[in-house]
Amino acid sequence: MFELKKLAVALGLTAVAMASHAAGTLIYCSEASPEGFDNAQYSGGNTFDASGHAMFNRLVEFKKGSTDIRPSLAESWTISPDGTVYTFKLRKGVKFHTTDFFKPSREFNADDVIFTFGRMADKEHPFNKAYPATYPFMSDTGLDGNIESITKTDPLTVIFKLKKPDADMLSKIALPFASVLSAEFANKLVAEGKASQINQQPVGTGPFVLRRYEKDAQIRYVKNKEYWNAKDVLVDNLIFAITTDASVRFQKLKAGECHIMSQPKPQDIAAMKADPALKVDTAPGFNIGYLSYNTEKPLFAKPEVRQALDMAINRKAILDAVYQGQGQEATNPFPSSLWSYNPKLKNAAYNPEKAKELLKKAGVAEGTEFTLWAMPVQRPYNPNAKLMAEMIQADWAKIGIKAKITQYEWGEYLKRLKQGEHDTGLIGWTGDYASPDNFLGVLLTCEAIGGSNYARYCSKEFDALVLKARNSVNQKERTELYTKAQEVFKKDLPWSTIAHSMVNQPMRKELNGFKISPFGDYNFEGVSVK
Repeated sequence: MFELKKLAVALGLTAVAMASHAAGTLIYCSEASPEGFDNAQYSGGNTFDASGHAMFNRLVEFKKGSTDIRPSLAESWTISPDGTVYTFKLRKGVKFHTTDFFKPSREFNADDVIFTFGRMADKEHPFNKAYPATYPFMSDTGLDGNIESITKTDPLTVIFKLKKPDADMLSKIALPFASVLSAEFANKLVAEGKASQINQQPVGTGPFVLRRYEKDAQIRYVKNKEYWNAKDVLVDNLIFAITTDASVRFQKLKAGECHIMSQPKPQDIAAMKADPALKVDTAPGFNIGYLSYNTEKPLFAKPEVRQALDMAINRKAILDAVYQGQGQEATNPFPSSLWSYNPKLKNAAYNPEKAKELLKKAGVAEGTEFTLWAMPVQRPYNPNAKLMAEMIQADWAKIGIKAKITQYEWGEYLKRLKQGEHDTGLIGWTGDYASPDNFLGVLLTCEAIGGSNYARYCSKEFDALVLKARNSVNQKERTELYTKAQEVFKKDLPWSTIAHSMVNQPMRKELNGFKISPFGDYNFEGVSVK
């Protein structure tokens, strides 16, 4: 044993690398720590992967690699003819996780569904009094104001009554924020005065159970042996090896220290494809990378200032340097693959001289300073935010603007963006479901300010179109409304749209069953290691 340990050290194997050779262990090199483990409070993809997909289920979920809805904790459902009443028949025999801090006394039932959605929809809910929190996705999707009631007719039947029809209702509740929690565990926490622990001690019904979390280092899970869909849990251990540098993730993948990695650099793709131990799957990106202007700040409340800054950005240079052939210029707030995309809209031509004139007319003095926030992580929609920020900084310097590049740790970055501390900020979005509302409604409506509307943009004209489309069940009408809403967006310009990227997913050849999600998720159900 001693000689084996010496050999491992001599070979430079880390603890994680050694674990990768253990039977039934899958290691994923992820790019950031989760913001927490209570999915309802967050909107970051890395949080949803580490918590929502690994440990929880929803009433309905998306089929792997697809935008289609499938049953999950709800075996079946019916929708009333007017689209306002959803009746869900729940799965029998589903067990919540047994952990060191909680042992459930009953199986999953309607009370858990009522608690999960009740605390998000009702600010006066007892749990919110014990642990005040905000639920950005619940408000961003409009569900908090549209759910009239959630009731049960028996332990395995739940009825959602909506105030208005919502054609995207099933897709919305398939998202990780709607992960079903244990009402019994929540009541225990409240009784003990420890309600906030719901964000550190996750108890779900999902495929894996949390064993250990070390911030910025690793998350360790074990197989849920009582999982209701046990045939799809094909590894005994799952490890998230948190590795913020994309180059280091690639080196770990090559060395066999992880089986799959997130967010590769575009310049590394060719080398990955040439490596005989690796494979790279590719799919069109359902995403948008953009620069958000904080329209609540006096300077950026002026449309002509936003127009000037937009036309001073050299998008072609950014596409060449940052995306390196793996992206296409973005004109609209969502990709052209999504229905109702408006092909008539165009970006303003790159024109620094005209940008200078616009700034002068707007009364903006040469040498004006403000912050340009750059994400600290690689995402599919922006593989190198620091480089992009430096290029935009240089572009704006040509028109007399001094932009100070600012960065924070990823969770802190998102938190401060939501609070509106930035002047301008690089961010983006990978769609969660195949509806324009997931981009226009979630990212740009007045109700999404404080959530994912980082521009803090609020237009009555825009909202009227998007919210009318949200509550319509007529596809032709919805298409017309979303098409017009894009015209209002382009006129107001709360963002500078930058790019839609291709998604490249590198993994080792011994990994089987992983499918690229159109929504950018990392879900390890049905995935095995040879």
